[in-house]
Amino acid sequence: MGTVLTEQEWRAREEAHTTRMRRWTEPHQRRRSRGEKHPVLDFLFTYYSHRPSHLERWQPGPGIVLSGAGARCFLQRRGYRAVPDGVALDDAEFGENRARAARSIRALLEATAGRAPRLSCFGLHEWAMVYRQPPGEVRHTQLPLRLGSSGTDEVVDSLEVRCGHYDAFRFFTDAARPRNTLAPARTTQIDLEQPGCLHANMDLFKWAYKLDPFVPSELLGDCFELAADIRVLDMRASPYDLAGFGYSPVAIETPHGRAEYARAQAEFARRAAPLRTRLIALCTRLLENGNRSVSRSDN
Repeated sequence: MGTVLTEQEWRAREEAHTTRMRRWTEPHQRRRSRGEKHPVLDFLFTYYSHRPSHLERWQPGPGIVLSGAGARCFLQRRGYRAVPDGVALDDAEFGENRARAARSIRALLEATAGRAPRLSCFGLHEWAMVYRQPPGEVRHTQLPLRLGSSGTDEVVDSLEVRCGHYDAFRFFTDAARPRNTLAPARTTQIDLEQPGCLHANMDLFKWAYKLDPFVPSELLGDCFELAADIRVLDMRASPYDLAGFGYSPVAIETPHGRAEYARAQAEFARRAAPLRTRLIALCTRLLENGNRSVSRSDN
């Protein structure tokens, strides 16, 4: 049936995961209770739709049987069933809709993994989102622009904008869109996604939680932690002044800043690669398990 974990073993893993995720979830919930916004970290819980309570919740992933009386609490969640040695994920819950999502996720991740990282965008997507925008209409109105509106526009005018990530490009201002050397669309995402892109690597978190509850929480947590670290660079390299929140800028308007950004981008691409591989392997395993379940039901 799978690897059997004693109650002591799985509870230790559960506690470790919950403690790890509360580093981000608890401050977020305290800020929310006070009505405070955080221009860097809120993104992890607003743009991404996985609830903090679900992020904290541990789950074993496929091929694991949870033993002990306490494992019966998992039967209150959808996607689990009782087995002779305890409780495990129910392969029958991995239906055609989930299989279709897994095939799509795997295809995108495999295409991305097959390309060399491109490290020459320098985070200009955030600058393009405020390019020639009236001051009262910028995305983070509570934050000043480090170089002011005209200085920000000059940076965009002076550098090549080369963003291939559709979910960043769709927030470009109307004036910035023609300046992009690429024209990403949802339909071309699989053709343009590349492993040096900060947003493509942050999105590993999204692809992980899309597989919930069939994704091991340790993998989900690794993807979330990567996304959180990348988000900090993403905003430090933005045109906003984040000194009030304790973040120093990565001044991509200078050669030194662009070199710093590219080095960090390369490191995130290195960290993302094994996570992408693990997600591809998980999708393959889930699809194979699903196919076996269909074959058994047909017989």
